Amino acid sequence: MKRNRGLKSKPAAALLAACLLIAGAAVVCGPRFLNPITTDAATRGMLLAIRLPRITIALLMGAALGASGAILQGIFRNPLADPYVLGISSGACLAASVALALDDAYASLSVPALAFLGALGTGALVGLLGHGRRGVLPERLLLAGVGIGFFLSALLLLVMTLARDEGLKRAFLWMSGDLSMTDWENVPYGAAFICIGAVLAVMKSRSLNALTLGDEIAHSLGFNPARERLLLFIAASLMTAASVALGGAVGFIGLIVPHLVRRYVGTDAMPVLVFSGVAGAALLCLADTAGRIAAAPMELPAGVVAALIGAPYFLYLLVRTKRR
Repeated sequence: MKRNRGLKSKPAAALLAACLLIAGAAVVCGPRFLNPITTDAATRGMLLAIRLPRITIALLMGAALGASGAILQGIFRNPLADPYVLGISSGACLAASVALALDDAYASLSVPALAFLGALGTGALVGLLGHGRRGVLPERLLLAGVGIGFFLSALLLLVMTLARDEGLKRAFLWMSGDLSMTDWENVPYGAAFICIGAVLAVMKSRSLNALTLGDEIAHSLGFNPARERLLLFIAASLMTAASVALGGAVGFIGLIVPHLVRRYVGTDAMPVLVFSGVAGAALLCLADTAGRIAAAPMELPAGVVAALIGAPYFLYLLVRTKRR
């Protein structure tokens, strides 16, 4: 049993190497091939001002979504849980779309800051509604997230209906996970909140292992299930909010990546969290790079490419499970 739960070193090393290889390829590949060791000023400027911040944000977003998905699937004990099931992305999209879609005057506001506040506010509301007499319960959290998510999605459709054509396009691209307008400005803030959430999640990895076995077993092992679930929920909410604020909504990363990682590194929460972050970063970076190359000189949003990659794999998992 311990062998099954432990870290499988060779697949884990291969996963880490693949992430580094994808990140390296993303630096040089694109509509225009860039030599990172060139002395040409124009090439250096393009690398530093356009390509490197975009790759950095893709890596941060993917890592946050992958780790958040692993957390939520553990605390809900539901393999279909992902960072967007709690309505956090809907809150971020609504707040950002108000700035992007309604009027040019609102566009001067910081869209990432509004998205982050919208996501945090939604997460706080979901946590409040998910708190019952026995503390934070997974069923209440899930129902609160789904209900709030539907309501905020309806408000988002209302905003999109009232938007002007140019604002509508900007909002649509942002909600599709388009990373073409990213820069270094928001990277330190997003990285800080993602790191806080990641450190909290790693510190609570033992309690996440216990929660996956059920509240009664977790309690018998000396954990307070309600308190530990709340702290893990806060960690996932921080990472998801920062991810959406950095580059918009990207689906399927948090749903698919933890399943993929568990097949290769086992089920222990610590390596699953770490390598879900690594694999999520690699997958989103790969999706963004493919989107830059596939339809050049046009670009496909990273969120669209990630869904095109993730959806078939999800269906493959479904068919594979059915055959067992």
